[in-house]
Amino acid sequence: MKNIYIIGCLAAGLTLASCDDFLDKSPLDQFPNTSVYWSSPANAEAQTNRLYNNILGYGNGQTHGTFYFNFLNDDQASPSFANWTYINIPAQSSSWNSPFEQIRGCNYIITGVRSGSMADNDKKKYEGIARFMRAYQYYLLVRDYGDVQWISIPAGVADTDVVYGARTKRDIVMDSVLNDINYAVATIGDASSKTRWSSAAAAALKAEICLFEGTFRKYCTEADNNLAPDASRSKKYLEEVEKAYAFIKAKGYSLNPEYGTIYNSLDLKDNNEVIMCKAYSQPEASFGHGTIAYTNSTSVMSGMNKDAFDSFLFLDGKPLATTGMDTFDGVEMLPSKVAGVPGLVPSIAKALSTRDKRLAVLLDEGLGFGNIFWTRYAGSPKMCSSTGYVVHKFYTDQLSNYNLMTIGQNTTQAPIFYLAPVLLAYAEARAELGTITAQDLDETVNALNKRGGIPAMTLTPDADPANTSGISNLLWEIRRCRRCELMFDNFRFYDLVRWHWLDRLDSKKNPKIFLGANVSGLDISKFDNGEVEKLGATLDGDYIRVTPGMEREYASKYYLLPVPQGQIGLNSNLTQNPNW
Repeated sequence: MKNIYIIGCLAAGLTLASCDDFLDKSPLDQFPNTSVYWSSPANAEAQTNRLYNNILGYGNGQTHGTFYFNFLNDDQASPSFANWTYINIPAQSSSWNSPFEQIRGCNYIITGVRSGSMADNDKKKYEGIARFMRAYQYYLLVRDYGDVQWISIPAGVADTDVVYGARTKRDIVMDSVLNDINYAVATIGDASSKTRWSSAAAAALKAEICLFEGTFRKYCTEADNNLAPDASRSKKYLEEVEKAYAFIKAKGYSLNPEYGTIYNSLDLKDNNEVIMCKAYSQPEASFGHGTIAYTNSTSVMSGMNKDAFDSFLFLDGKPLATTGMDTFDGVEMLPSKVAGVPGLVPSIAKALSTRDKRLAVLLDEGLGFGNIFWTRYAGSPKMCSSTGYVVHKFYTDQLSNYNLMTIGQNTTQAPIFYLAPVLLAYAEARAELGTITAQDLDETVNALNKRGGIPAMTLTPDADPANTSGISNLLWEIRRCRRCELMFDNFRFYDLVRWHWLDRLDSKKNPKIFLGANVSGLDISKFDNGEVEKLGATLDGDYIRVTPGMEREYASKYYLLPVPQGQIGLNSNLTQNPNW
């Protein structure tokens, strides 16, 4: 008898699917989900490969990926106003449904390979891959919802006590996640390529998961999360970050001399900074993505905001408030440096020249906003940004104009697991534990900042007046490095959650998150006969103001998403999250 997806598909009102639909075997009704089938390593390999296909990277064809497009943070300002994920309780949500569907597929693989007669090492490897993905999906669920049902069997309609059970306490779920990811690290082994599963990739995921849990359980509050801090639990998970780092360090990965090379390369196979990547077909993409096209088009892109711009250190290693360097952040009209594009362009080259060199990789030198456009190369579209700062990080000149500008035809490979987040996780964990050494800093934060031309910092950095959060100067600078190094990489929102800093997304408390570039130096006479109102953008003093008249206000309930009402309607044992 074929089972159905009670959690997810049924709740979403989709057509009932068989237990084998996740495995996508064609024709579906001929899929032999038997111990004989699962006795073949080739069959197990094929099914775990499908898990790899579910990793978004830069996106699948027309779909958005996990880089750049998550605008709910204090690094970007969306032209269409990025509010909280939900203001009201939704009927359904893919944030709930999709992970449970993936988990159910993982449970089928785990159960299947255990039933087969493969060699023991093969069984462990493929079970490890499935538990890798199950750990990841449960991590996503816990980040968003807190308590969720822990399901470790391919539950169907007959398993009513599981399917219609109550939510499992998040601490129990996260301990099960830790068991899964530790099993994956121990069993998957080395990969034949960077597009394959490996123990090192599992260790990188472990570092991320354990850093989240270790810091969340230190800074969470009963008022905001209905969960009191737990120092013992925090210590346990931060020490697991140390173990993950030691595992990856022993594998010999190393940073590239230049920041940005992992984001704009057609081939990452020889890039020693990358642990695992997602590949796209070349040269004419039968399978590509659109991350470059979205940031290389005439559509107004989500730009870096002023709060993020000001977070970058100056080349003397000091922040905006204490630097001895020129703090000019405006615009100059300068001759175009782009071959085939004559005339003067609004340039932020001077502002970039005094700051962390990573900023000049993240952003274009030219400004583009409203009716003032930036052309990146001869034949490029006229680009503009909500904030004036045009995102450059993912651009490459190795693709044709057609491939650059066509969604679904971008073929740069996407880094999935890479060294920088692991280094940053280790530095932060050690600082939180109070065990960090100067050598630790040199291996992690200082190595990353060095690529940005920033002097090495010590264990006792000078105070930044912007640090009013109550954390040490050291933690403040480690968090700054993380923000700058991983900007547009989809870490920031959940960093704010685990640090208990979500109120920084309140635009009334932090107005710079809705401000853009300083355009006071812009020679308006070069545009639209000098009429400011024709610029096509609103100014707030000297700065571009994004989505004027709209504000995002913080409330403690936003630390967790609301459980979809449709799920509660199906399962009376489910409860709603606090304050929803």
